[in-house]
Amino acid sequence: MTDFSAGAAWVKGRVVPIGEASIGVLDWGLTHSDATYDVVPVWRGGFFRLDDYLDRFMASMAAVRLDVGLDRGQIRAALIEMVAASGLRDAYVAMVALRGSPLIPGTRDPRYCANHFIGWCVPYVNIIPPARIAEGVRVYIPDDIHRIPEDCVNPRAKNYHWGDFTQGLFAAKDRDCDTTLLTDHAGNVTEGPGFNVFAIFGNRVVTPDRGVLEGLTRRTVLEICADKGYQIEVRALPLHELLEADEVFLSTSSGGVVPVAQVNDTRYGNAAPGPKGMAIRESYFDWMLRPDLRLEVVYAN
Repeated sequence: MTDFSAGAAWVKGRVVPIGEASIGVLDWGLTHSDATYDVVPVWRGGFFRLDDYLDRFMASMAAVRLDVGLDRGQIRAALIEMVAASGLRDAYVAMVALRGSPLIPGTRDPRYCANHFIGWCVPYVNIIPPARIAEGVRVYIPDDIHRIPEDCVNPRAKNYHWGDFTQGLFAAKDRDCDTTLLTDHAGNVTEGPGFNVFAIFGNRVVTPDRGVLEGLTRRTVLEICADKGYQIEVRALPLHELLEADEVFLSTSSGGVVPVAQVNDTRYGNAAPGPKGMAIRESYFDWMLRPDLRLEVVYAN
Protein backbone atom coordinates (compact mmCIF):
# COMPACT_ATOMS: atom_id res chain seq x y z
CA MET A 1 0.00 0.00 0.00
CA THR A 2 1.37 3.42 -0.97
CA ASP A 3 2.43 5.58 1.98
CA PHE A 4 1.01 9.10 1.69
CA SER A 5 1.53 10.06 5.35
CA ALA A 6 4.09 12.73 4.40
CA GLY A 7 1.85 14.05 1.63
CA ALA A 8 0.83 13.45 -1.96
CA ALA A 9 1.23 15.15 -5.33
CA TRP A 10 -0.74 15.22 -8.58
CA VAL A 11 1.71 15.18 -11.48
CA LYS A 12 0.82 14.47 -15.13
CA GLY A 13 -2.47 12.87 -14.18
CA ARG A 14 -1.09 10.59 -11.45
CA VAL A 15 -1.17 10.82 -7.67
CA VAL A 16 2.23 9.95 -6.20
CA PRO A 17 3.87 10.24 -2.77
CA ILE A 18 5.15 13.77 -2.22
CA GLY A 19 8.76 12.55 -2.19
CA GLU A 20 8.42 11.22 -5.74
CA ALA A 21 7.12 14.47 -7.28
CA SER A 22 9.52 16.55 -9.35
CA ILE A 23 9.86 19.22 -12.03
CA GLY A 24 12.56 19.60 -14.67
CA VAL A 25 15.71 21.52 -13.83
CA LEU A 26 15.15 23.77 -16.87
CA ASP A 27 11.61 24.68 -15.83
CA TRP A 28 11.23 28.46 -15.65
CA GLY A 29 9.20 27.88 -12.51
CA LEU A 30 12.54 26.89 -10.96
CA THR A 31 15.02 29.07 -12.84
CA HIS A 32 12.92 32.26 -13.03
CA SER A 33 10.34 31.81 -10.23
CA ASP A 34 7.89 32.04 -13.16
CA ALA A 35 4.83 30.48 -11.59
CA THR A 36 1.62 31.24 -9.82
CA TYR A 37 0.00 29.16 -7.12
CA ASP A 38 -2.62 29.01 -4.43
CA VAL A 39 -3.10 27.10 -1.21
CA VAL A 40 -6.43 25.88 0.14
CA PRO A 41 -6.83 24.30 3.58
CA VAL A 42 -8.49 20.99 4.29
CA TRP A 43 -9.79 20.92 7.85
CA ARG A 44 -11.40 17.99 9.64
CA GLY A 45 -11.86 16.17 6.37
CA GLY A 46 -13.24 18.96 4.22
CA PHE A 47 -11.96 21.68 1.87
CA PHE A 48 -12.65 25.21 3.13
CA ARG A 49 -13.85 27.66 0.46
CA LEU A 50 -12.39 25.53 -2.32
CA ASP A 51 -14.31 27.29 -5.08
CA ASP A 52 -13.15 30.72 -3.88
CA TYR A 53 -9.53 29.56 -3.93
CA LEU A 54 -10.01 28.09 -7.40
CA ASP A 55 -11.50 31.37 -8.63
CA ARG A 56 -8.42 33.23 -7.44
CA PHE A 57 -6.05 30.66 -8.92
CA MET A 58 -7.73 30.89 -12.32
CA ALA A 59 -7.55 34.69 -12.16
CA SER A 60 -3.86 34.51 -11.22
CA MET A 61 -3.08 32.26 -14.18
CA ALA A 62 -4.84 34.67 -16.51
CA ALA A 63 -2.95 37.62 -15.00
CA VAL A 64 0.46 36.06 -15.65
CA ARG A 65 -0.56 34.49 -18.97
CA LEU A 66 -0.25 30.83 -18.04
CA ASP A 67 -2.34 28.13 -19.74
CA VAL A 68 -1.79 24.68 -18.27
CA GLY A 69 -4.20 22.90 -20.59
CA LEU A 70 -6.66 22.08 -17.80
CA ASP A 71 -9.92 23.86 -17.10
CA ARG A 72 -11.24 24.84 -13.68
CA GLY A 73 -13.26 21.65 -13.30
CA GLN A 74 -10.29 19.44 -14.13
CA ILE A 75 -8.06 21.23 -11.62
CA ARG A 76 -10.77 20.95 -8.98
CA ALA A 77 -11.14 17.23 -9.64
CA ALA A 78 -7.36 16.72 -9.47
CA LEU A 79 -7.15 18.37 -6.04
CA ILE A 80 -10.05 16.33 -4.69
CA GLU A 81 -8.60 13.09 -6.08
CA MET A 82 -5.20 13.85 -4.58
CA VAL A 83 -6.49 14.67 -1.08
CA ALA A 84 -8.82 11.67 -1.07
CA ALA A 85 -5.93 9.38 -1.99
CA SER A 86 -3.65 10.93 0.64
CA GLY A 87 -5.97 10.22 3.54
CA LEU A 88 -5.01 13.56 5.12
CA ARG A 89 -7.91 14.98 7.16
CA ASP A 90 -6.08 18.24 7.97
CA ALA A 91 -3.98 19.38 5.04
CA TYR A 92 -2.20 22.23 3.28
CA VAL A 93 -3.14 21.83 -0.37
CA ALA A 94 -1.26 23.64 -3.14
CA MET A 95 -2.22 24.17 -6.77
CA VAL A 96 0.68 25.38 -8.91
CA ALA A 97 0.96 26.57 -12.51
CA LEU A 98 4.49 26.74 -13.89
CA ARG A 99 5.85 28.33 -17.06
CA GLY A 100 7.64 25.07 -17.80
CA SER A 101 10.75 24.21 -19.78
CA PRO A 102 11.51 26.13 -23.00
CA LEU A 103 10.35 24.45 -26.20
CA ILE A 104 13.22 26.13 -28.07
CA PRO A 105 16.57 25.57 -26.31
CA GLY A 106 18.00 28.81 -24.96
CA THR A 107 14.96 30.95 -25.80
CA ARG A 108 14.02 33.89 -23.59
CA ASP A 109 10.54 34.12 -25.11
CA PRO A 110 7.95 33.16 -22.47
CA ARG A 111 5.45 32.24 -25.20
CA TYR A 112 7.53 29.20 -26.07
CA CYS A 113 7.47 27.23 -22.84
CA ALA A 114 5.48 24.12 -21.92
CA ASN A 115 3.14 25.46 -19.22
CA HIS A 116 1.96 22.78 -16.81
CA PHE A 117 0.10 22.14 -13.56
CA ILE A 118 1.05 20.27 -10.42
CA GLY A 119 -0.79 19.85 -7.15
CA TRP A 120 0.52 18.74 -3.81
CA CYS A 121 -0.67 18.35 -0.24
CA VAL A 122 1.05 17.85 3.09
CA PRO A 123 -0.22 17.69 6.68
CA TYR A 124 -1.72 21.01 7.78
CA VAL A 125 0.86 23.77 8.21
CA ASN A 126 0.90 26.47 10.89
CA ILE A 127 3.27 29.25 9.87
CA ILE A 128 3.33 30.24 13.55
CA PRO A 129 3.17 27.27 15.95
CA PRO A 130 0.09 27.46 18.23
CA ALA A 131 2.38 27.30 21.26
CA ARG A 132 4.05 30.54 20.14
CA ILE A 133 0.67 32.24 19.82
CA ALA A 134 -0.02 31.46 23.48
CA GLU A 135 3.42 32.76 24.47
CA GLY A 136 3.15 35.94 22.40
CA VAL A 137 4.12 36.34 18.73
CA ARG A 138 6.83 38.88 17.92
CA VAL A 139 7.00 40.57 14.50
CA TYR A 140 9.88 42.61 13.11
CA ILE A 141 9.39 45.32 10.48
CA PRO A 142 12.75 46.38 8.99
CA ASP A 143 13.28 49.97 7.91
CA ASP A 144 15.70 49.06 5.11
CA ILE A 145 13.81 46.21 3.39
CA HIS A 146 10.59 47.03 1.55
CA ARG A 147 7.89 45.13 -0.31
CA ILE A 148 8.46 44.73 -4.04
CA PRO A 149 6.40 47.54 -5.66
CA GLU A 150 3.12 46.27 -7.03
CA ASP A 151 3.75 47.90 -10.41
CA CYS A 152 6.73 45.53 -10.72
CA VAL A 153 5.19 42.31 -9.40
CA ASN A 154 1.42 42.05 -9.02
CA PRO A 155 0.79 40.87 -5.43
CA ARG A 156 -2.78 39.88 -6.30
CA ALA A 157 -1.46 37.05 -8.46
CA LYS A 158 0.04 34.75 -5.84
CA ASN A 159 3.71 34.25 -6.69
CA TYR A 160 7.10 32.96 -5.56
CA HIS A 161 8.92 36.32 -5.73
CA TRP A 162 9.99 36.12 -2.09
CA GLY A 163 13.38 37.83 -2.20
CA ASP A 164 12.05 40.71 -0.10
CA PHE A 165 10.33 38.40 2.38
CA THR A 166 13.41 36.18 2.71
CA GLN A 167 15.62 39.13 3.60
CA GLY A 168 12.98 40.34 6.04
CA LEU A 169 12.82 36.91 7.66
CA PHE A 170 16.58 36.83 8.14
CA ALA A 171 16.37 40.26 9.78
CA ALA A 172 13.53 39.07 12.02
CA LYS A 173 15.26 35.85 13.05
CA ASP A 174 18.48 37.75 13.79
CA ARG A 175 16.41 39.65 16.37
CA ASP A 176 14.74 36.54 17.79
CA CYS A 177 11.36 37.44 16.29
CA ASP A 178 8.86 34.97 14.85
CA THR A 179 8.30 36.57 11.47
CA THR A 180 8.51 39.74 9.42
CA LEU A 181 6.11 42.29 7.99
CA LEU A 182 7.16 44.71 5.26
CA THR A 183 6.28 48.31 4.44
CA ASP A 184 6.14 49.88 1.01
CA HIS A 185 8.43 52.75 0.03
CA ALA A 186 5.85 55.25 1.34
CA GLY A 187 5.96 53.79 4.85
CA ASN A 188 2.64 51.93 4.67
CA VAL A 189 2.34 48.41 6.02
CA THR A 190 1.71 45.78 3.33
CA GLU A 191 1.93 42.07 4.18
CA GLY A 192 4.25 39.33 5.37
CA PRO A 193 5.43 35.97 4.04
CA GLY A 194 2.14 34.13 3.67
CA PHE A 195 -0.16 36.42 5.62
CA ASN A 196 -2.16 39.66 5.72
CA VAL A 197 -2.23 41.98 8.72
CA PHE A 198 -5.04 43.67 10.67
CA ALA A 199 -5.06 46.38 13.34
CA ILE A 200 -7.84 46.90 15.89
CA PHE A 201 -8.67 50.37 17.21
CA GLY A 202 -11.62 50.09 19.59
CA ASN A 203 -14.49 48.97 17.36
CA ARG A 204 -12.57 49.60 14.12
CA VAL A 205 -10.66 46.94 12.20
CA VAL A 206 -8.16 48.20 9.59
CA THR A 207 -6.31 46.17 6.96
CA PRO A 208 -4.08 47.43 4.10
CA ASP A 209 -5.47 47.80 0.59
CA ARG A 210 -2.27 48.13 -1.46
CA GLY A 211 0.76 45.92 -1.99
CA VAL A 212 -1.09 42.86 -0.71
CA LEU A 213 -2.58 39.59 -1.82
CA GLU A 214 -6.34 39.74 -1.37
CA GLY A 215 -6.23 36.71 0.88
CA LEU A 216 -9.13 34.30 1.24
CA THR A 217 -8.50 34.10 4.98
CA ARG A 218 -8.44 37.91 4.93
CA ARG A 219 -11.86 37.83 3.24
CA THR A 220 -13.17 35.38 5.83
CA VAL A 221 -11.86 37.58 8.64
CA LEU A 222 -13.52 40.66 7.13
CA GLU A 223 -16.81 38.73 7.00
CA ILE A 224 -16.37 37.56 10.60
CA CYS A 225 -15.61 41.09 11.77
CA ALA A 226 -18.66 42.46 9.96
CA ASP A 227 -20.76 39.75 11.60
CA LYS A 228 -19.40 40.82 15.00
CA GLY A 229 -20.32 44.45 14.33
CA TYR A 230 -16.86 45.91 13.78
CA GLN A 231 -16.41 48.96 11.58
CA ILE A 232 -14.16 47.79 8.73
CA GLU A 233 -11.63 49.99 6.96
CA VAL A 234 -9.66 48.66 3.97
CA ARG A 235 -7.14 51.40 3.26
CA ALA A 236 -3.53 52.50 3.58
CA LEU A 237 -2.16 51.66 7.02
CA PRO A 238 0.94 53.71 7.90
CA LEU A 239 3.47 52.00 10.16
CA HIS A 240 3.12 54.63 12.88
CA GLU A 241 -0.63 53.92 13.00
CA LEU A 242 -0.09 50.17 13.28
CA LEU A 243 2.17 50.78 16.27
CA GLU A 244 -0.64 52.76 17.95
CA ALA A 245 -3.25 49.99 17.59
CA ASP A 246 -4.99 48.32 20.51
CA GLU A 247 -4.37 44.90 18.98
CA VAL A 248 -2.70 43.48 15.87
CA PHE A 249 -3.25 40.11 14.27
CA LEU A 250 -2.28 38.22 11.12
CA SER A 251 -4.47 36.12 8.82
CA THR A 252 -3.28 33.13 6.83
CA SER A 253 -4.55 29.90 5.32
CA SER A 254 -1.70 28.28 7.27
CA GLY A 255 -2.96 28.72 10.79
CA GLY A 256 -5.94 31.05 10.56
CA VAL A 257 -5.91 34.15 12.75
CA VAL A 258 -2.65 34.82 14.61
CA PRO A 259 -2.73 37.49 17.35
CA VAL A 260 0.50 39.50 17.68
CA ALA A 261 1.98 40.49 21.03
CA GLN A 262 4.80 42.75 19.82
CA VAL A 263 5.92 44.63 16.70
CA ASN A 264 9.50 45.88 16.90
CA ASP A 265 9.69 47.59 20.33
CA THR A 266 5.93 48.12 20.65
CA ARG A 267 4.05 45.74 22.91
CA TYR A 268 0.29 45.39 22.70
CA GLY A 269 -1.67 45.08 25.93
CA ASN A 270 0.37 42.96 28.31
CA ALA A 271 2.52 41.49 25.50
CA ALA A 272 0.13 38.56 25.18
CA PRO A 273 -2.51 37.61 22.60
CA GLY A 274 -5.29 40.22 22.64
CA PRO A 275 -8.83 39.14 23.62
CA LYS A 276 -10.47 40.49 20.44
CA GLY A 277 -7.93 38.81 18.19
CA MET A 278 -8.33 35.54 20.07
CA ALA A 279 -12.12 35.72 19.72
CA ILE A 280 -11.76 36.27 15.97
CA ARG A 281 -9.34 33.32 15.84
CA GLU A 282 -11.90 31.06 17.53
CA SER A 283 -14.61 32.24 15.15
CA TYR A 284 -12.40 31.49 12.16
CA PHE A 285 -12.05 27.83 13.12
CA ASP A 286 -15.82 27.68 13.73
CA TRP A 287 -16.38 29.05 10.22
CA MET A 288 -14.09 26.36 8.79
CA LEU A 289 -16.73 23.84 9.87
CA ARG A 290 -19.68 25.66 8.28
CA PRO A 291 -21.38 23.28 5.80
CA ASP A 292 -22.05 26.10 3.32
CA LEU A 293 -18.32 26.87 3.10
CA ARG A 294 -17.04 23.28 2.99
CA LEU A 295 -16.66 20.43 0.55
CA GLU A 296 -16.41 17.12 2.38
CA VAL A 297 -13.79 14.74 1.01
CA VAL A 298 -14.76 11.12 0.36
CA TYR A 299 -11.68 9.20 1.44
CA ALA A 300 -10.68 5.78 0.21
CA ASN A 301 -10.24 4.56 3.79
